[in-house]
Amino acid sequence: MAELKPTVFVIDDDASVRKSLSRLLKSLGFEVETFASAELFLCRDPYEGVGCIVLDIRMPGLDGIALQNELVKSDYSMPIIFITGHGDIPTSVRAMKQGAVDFLPKPFDDEELLQAVRRAVEKDIQARTERGVVREILDEIKRLTPREYEIFQHVIAGMLNKQIAYKLGIAEKTIKIHRGHIMEKLKVTSVAGLVRQAEKAGIEPAGRP
Repeated sequence: MAELKPTVFVIDDDASVRKSLSRLLKSLGFEVETFASAELFLCRDPYEGVGCIVLDIRMPGLDGIALQNELVKSDYSMPIIFITGHGDIPTSVRAMKQGAVDFLPKPFDDEELLQAVRRAVEKDIQARTERGVVREILDEIKRLTPREYEIFQHVIAGMLNKQIAYKLGIAEKTIKIHRGHIMEKLKVTSVAGLVRQAEKAGIEPAGRP
């Protein structure tokens, strides 16, 4: 994690909380940015690196849950750790369902927070890795011709070459040639590999609604 220089964004209207959390996190090698309100955080340019958000749930103006909703709507996927002096179970459940990594009532133990931050950073690293894999697969799929893509969808639906040939009205030998090109472009050696690539990329087999 040290090599990746993860950044923790602390959003809390209490200046003493911002100061103490910033000192604690910096002492462990994290980069830290603090914000006194959700509105100020939203004014910041989107962050593209690895990190997480430590977010107070009760603040003047836009509160923590409202900020979480805004980030979800904008597809801003950085993990969130909620902290609050006014926690309640329904709020906690709602926050966790929206993807929060943890929910810590004040006062919390320093080690408790640090463990939550480490989990959040690891989650962000994993999510970014998975998104990178999906982007690579989608780039490979874009290299397919329209006919190859059509055949690809039929192959992952479990259809045999002769069935695809009959359905598309072309020679079975042509299907075999296209199928070889598809596997080469998607860097797989089996139908199972094609199915896995399709699932990761969210490609639906032919014949499904």
